[in-house]
Amino acid sequence: MGPIGAPDASPPPLAGAPARRYTRPMPDPALARHIAACNNIASPAGLIPFRMGGAQVGWVSPDLAQALTFRPRDFHFDGDGVGLAARLRSPGARSEALAAALPSLAAGGFLRIRNEAFDLRATSTGPVLGTLDRGALPAFGAMSQGVHVNGLVRRADGLHVWVGIRAKDKAVAPGQLDNVVAGGIPAGLSAEECLVKEAAEEARLPPTLAATARPAGRVSYVMSNAEGLRRDVLHCFDLDIPEGITPTPGDDEVERFELWPAARLLEAVRATDGIKFNVNLVLIDLFLREGMVADPDGSLRAGLDQGPD
Repeated sequence: MGPIGAPDASPPPLAGAPARRYTRPMPDPALARHIAACNNIASPAGLIPFRMGGAQVGWVSPDLAQALTFRPRDFHFDGDGVGLAARLRSPGARSEALAAALPSLAAGGFLRIRNEAFDLRATSTGPVLGTLDRGALPAFGAMSQGVHVNGLVRRADGLHVWVGIRAKDKAVAPGQLDNVVAGGIPAGLSAEECLVKEAAEEARLPPTLAATARPAGRVSYVMSNAEGLRRDVLHCFDLDIPEGITPTPGDDEVERFELWPAARLLEAVRATDGIKFNVNLVLIDLFLREGMVADPDGSLRAGLDQGPD
């Protein structure tokens, strides 16, 4: 078969019959645009591999690599890129070397320090090779992992979804819609442990309820932005929130929570840009699993898994 939208290699029509074009059904472009926006870099051309313990964990810009040459004791260069010195054999030693480099890199405008350590891995399920401040992950093109929870209420008139309205002073996506619970996974925590913590902090949901959330899969993407390269893996969970329980803000992340019919939320994804960029992907995954959108050629599903393994 030819490319999407091209005529299929179908048998010729019978003599005297009108010519007919056969085309593959297309996915909804209003949904596909969000996937494309989160995967806006075709290849890492121009970036330099970054390694730890012999495994590649990220990509750095030539300018950042140049800055690392001023720390030759900890960062070594060869034909395969830049890596932490081989003498740094333990995750703790690697973490210390990275942390020591960050103040000068931040002063040089390469990153901002957020004082929250994230685990560094070559793959999402691989061993922890070290830790790095969350604010430095994009500059090093290192994988970040997070949890996103769909808060679901099933009623006679259909599925409803709890959404958070992000605070207007947030640095990222101010005032936009978010999942009921979402957050990056700090060093040392599992996705499930992070979920329970974030549910209490962000939405004041009791741990006994949060622990009933069901793993629903994952989405991943690679996005180039002003901070560097975001290589994100989002672990998706579905949580049934009983009638009578209302999420309430527990910190400054969101202003309020609202319960939306899923059909209204789908229309917002399709027709607006009012939803946080990566939350669109989590919701498209939900809509696919709930049978609310068609994916005739499988490209929407495939598009949700373009990031790290």
